[in-house]
Amino acid sequence: MSIGLIILLIVLLVVVGGVIWGFSGYNGLVASRNLVQEAWRQIDVELKRRHDLIPNLVETVKGYASHEAGTLEAVMKARSQAIQGGDSPTAASQNEGELSQALGRLMAISEAYPDLKANANFTALQQELSSTEDRIASGRRYYNATVRDLNTKVESVPTNFLARMGGIGKEPYFEAEPAAQNVPQVSFGQGGGTVAGPGQGGQGYQQGQAQGIGGNEPGQLSGGYDANRGLGQGYQPSPIQDERQPGQARPADPEAQGR
Repeated sequence: MSIGLIILLIVLLVVVGGVIWGFSGYNGLVASRNLVQEAWRQIDVELKRRHDLIPNLVETVKGYASHEAGTLEAVMKARSQAIQGGDSPTAASQNEGELSQALGRLMAISEAYPDLKANANFTALQQELSSTEDRIASGRRYYNATVRDLNTKVESVPTNFLARMGGIGKEPYFEAEPAAQNVPQVSFGQGGGTVAGPGQGGQGYQQGQAQGIGGNEPGQLSGGYDANRGLGQGYQPSPIQDERQPGQARPADPEAQGR
């Protein structure tokens, strides 16, 4: 075999290998981008579910605390801003944070109204809202993990060249606003809801602190969510896993009880 033929074969192998690598790398970027989009759609479902719960919750509170009009109006205003503020993670981070802050004040009101706390409809709405909040927090961790994986590929050599050629860019994280992080978290015990201290959170929050984002390195994402759990009557099954059984109460926060 002549030297020229050997060189030609080597060049051919390099070209074929480069083409295969290019297709493989681009397909990996597309898969990561699609995973980010799907993770955000799951969060968006839960955000809309929370928006749908709020009017009934406000009406129930109004029946027992009608003179708390300022707080009730603030909740509905924050809800409207969250709905109209856009579906992007960046916009949702701020708008949903303000809504969480308004909801925290609304939940704190129930402590001054024993009859409201004892109302079965109010308790059920609290539990559904709390369950939804847990799924939003879980969805945020999963979404941010997928974003981290995509952004790492977009910034790394040599896949960054493929990303620029394919028009695939970095995606924003869905961060909890500081206002939302300091919202009193509602926990459920006998006789209705109680409010934990700022930043304490509930079961889902505490589990999230222990687990982080799943401890995965870029390219090693968590397994997603169980789509077989629902919220309650009148709701479609949620695409995001809820750690509690349907109807099970959120355990009381031991630190909040000791205060």
